[in-house]
Amino acid sequence: MQFELTKEYISELKDCLHGDLKADLLHEVNKLHPADIADISDELTAEEVALLYQCLDDEIATDVLIELEEDVRERLLRNLTPKEIAENFIDNMDSDDAADIMAELSDEKKDEVISAITDSDLASDIVDLLLYPEDSAGGLMAKELIKVRIDWTLIKCLREMRKQATDIENVYTIYVVDNQEKLIGTLSLKKLLLAPDGSTVKDLYFEDVRSVKAYEMSDQIASIMEKYDLVVLPVVDELNRLIGRITIDDIVDVIKEEADKDYQMASGISESVDSSDSVRVLTRARLPWLLVGLLGGVLGALVIGQYEDTLQIYPEMALFIPLIAAMGGNVGVQSSAIIVQGLANNSLGFSNLFQRLGKEFLVALLNGLVCSILIFIYTIIFKDSNELAATVSIALVLVIIFAGLFGTFVPLMLDKYEIDPALATGPFITTMNDIVGLFIYFGIGHLMYLWL
Repeated sequence: MQFELTKEYISELKDCLHGDLKADLLHEVNKLHPADIADISDELTAEEVALLYQCLDDEIATDVLIELEEDVRERLLRNLTPKEIAENFIDNMDSDDAADIMAELSDEKKDEVISAITDSDLASDIVDLLLYPEDSAGGLMAKELIKVRIDWTLIKCLREMRKQATDIENVYTIYVVDNQEKLIGTLSLKKLLLAPDGSTVKDLYFEDVRSVKAYEMSDQIASIMEKYDLVVLPVVDELNRLIGRITIDDIVDVIKEEADKDYQMASGISESVDSSDSVRVLTRARLPWLLVGLLGGVLGALVIGQYEDTLQIYPEMALFIPLIAAMGGNVGVQSSAIIVQGLANNSLGFSNLFQRLGKEFLVALLNGLVCSILIFIYTIIFKDSNELAATVSIALVLVIIFAGLFGTFVPLMLDKYEIDPALATGPFITTMNDIVGLFIYFGIGHLMYLWL
């Protein structure tokens, strides 16, 4: 049954933690999923979270720590000694999770925690993982895995696998290596169980195996695992020696982080922030693109100012300024969002530029004609002005075409120069389309004035 977090439950749990102990309630907390306990922790103060952790079993507490929001986890770890962190958490974690937690500590505390880890192999693995960039395969991988040598017999293979499996929570794949630890294939557990006595790994393994280098970036790893429906991916060094594995749960976290980052960037937020961040951090993240929007508004006002004479002759043109700006911004965001999505799943690239621009031109032309016909009819009926109707309709078609092409071109160009194309779905596209749209609109109006 799914756990439901209610105010009453939180209130009762707070009472328990502050002295009104109810053993049955605290016992029930240990039976909850770690993700649910993490949600409970979000509703508690730092002191209450520390008290709650004292009531959790060590293994449960470790799983909950991994699930916590970064700011909650930071507050909890800040109040623990290096020895407590090492003994209560790190010693019970897989190497990849332990390295992620360690990366959040200060350099001084990090060294103290490593010194306090009782498992020397785990400490060595963590040190190795901390050397890799956080968003690389080496930074995501776990060192725990099951590997067998190609020349092992069936009996030796099973005996060694039992030893290795004691440190692994989930066994996804058995990897086959040669005498130099180079990855050469995988071994099916079913085939291993059904193999006749006297078989060797060489008789049973599959040569086809996909792997990534340790410095491969996380977005590329996500694309590979998504494309080939993988739940685990081995990591090798430059000599193709097996050094770790990346599991699907780590990649899901990467995909979520990338989606959050792209959403914030498209909304005009220049760095990753959370609602719990300080006013200074939130202001620093949001202000740059607000200033870009402010500059765009000033430039738009200058464009309008250049056509004051046209407005004096056709003052009713002012009524459609919001329409032109809004349509250009909407079309630009739509086209750029489609391109960014295609770039994200590797179905598009700069080589598709002219093909994509041609297709977008036809789409924008069709959409523009439909919208311009509707606005032409509206203007004729309600404004009774053929000149105004023609001006708005022609301008609207041209604005939609420009916005569609611009919204297609910019993200492809950004991606070519290795700049995050998500920038193109935010205020940048909207601001540029507002300025150019107004210029087109008043330019058409000025030409209509000269022609008539």
